[in-house]
Amino acid sequence: MRWRGRRASENVEDRRRAGGPVAVGGGLMTLVIMLVLVFLGMDPIQALRLAPQIAPPAAAPPRAGGQPPADDELKQFVSVVLADTEDVWSHLFPTVLGRQYLPPKLVLFSGRVSSACGMASAAVGPFYCPLDRQVYIDLAFYEELKRRFGAPGDFAQAYVIAHEIGHHVQNLLGVSGRVQEQRQRLPEIEANRLSVRLELQADFLAGVWAHHVARYAGVLDEDDIREAVRAAAAIGDDAIQRQSQGYVVPDAFTHGSSEQRVTWFLAGFQSGDPSQMKRLFEVAEP
Repeated sequence: MRWRGRRASENVEDRRRAGGPVAVGGGLMTLVIMLVLVFLGMDPIQALRLAPQIAPPAAAPPRAGGQPPADDELKQFVSVVLADTEDVWSHLFPTVLGRQYLPPKLVLFSGRVSSACGMASAAVGPFYCPLDRQVYIDLAFYEELKRRFGAPGDFAQAYVIAHEIGHHVQNLLGVSGRVQEQRQRLPEIEANRLSVRLELQADFLAGVWAHHVARYAGVLDEDDIREAVRAAAAIGDDAIQRQSQGYVVPDAFTHGSSEQRVTWFLAGFQSGDPSQMKRLFEVAEP
């Protein structure tokens, strides 16, 4: 994917520099302890000698090398991909769906993050919170995508973002809310299957996005689409279950099988028509 030198979105919020609680230590804590010891009747000279031994060490300041640079390459890449989603969906919403597109914010975090949907750790992977209309991603996931799932490549990374933006599209169109209402009235297994359809629809919408991005001269080639297909297959529920536990439990699927994810991504890529997204709720159960 050719992304360097192209427009970057301003809707990226970098929370990776957010620090933890600041420990009280050093001179301030030493002074406090010394005053307490004097108040308890200890000789001031003796208190001055003893206080530093009792006070906890001051927290070391973060090293500059441990902070992500403000212009790091992966952040720039994510910003360009987000800009592509803004361009595509800002065009398709009024022309095809008859609505206005409101772009989400994409939040970069490290380790864990607080969202309107609650506290989440990096272990959950990239996610979209419909309550605050924001996408969250720990960029370390891309290393896992390459190392654990064997799906390297920048367009594989772009597909992950496009899938989460697909959930934003569903939210804006009211699909997510309707599905959630239906799930509450269904038995667990059927409700889970409905959730899988919602995820596959997000894959379809990622394919729609890729269809329109491919029309940009010199931006995509066939290898890029193969990367996205490889990523969709690698993070299918059956592939992940087989890798983690050695067997597959279809009723426990959350996103769909590898075959389903690839099928619906390619369906979106071939059609480029977001109005066809409703097909997922008309076909036989996955």
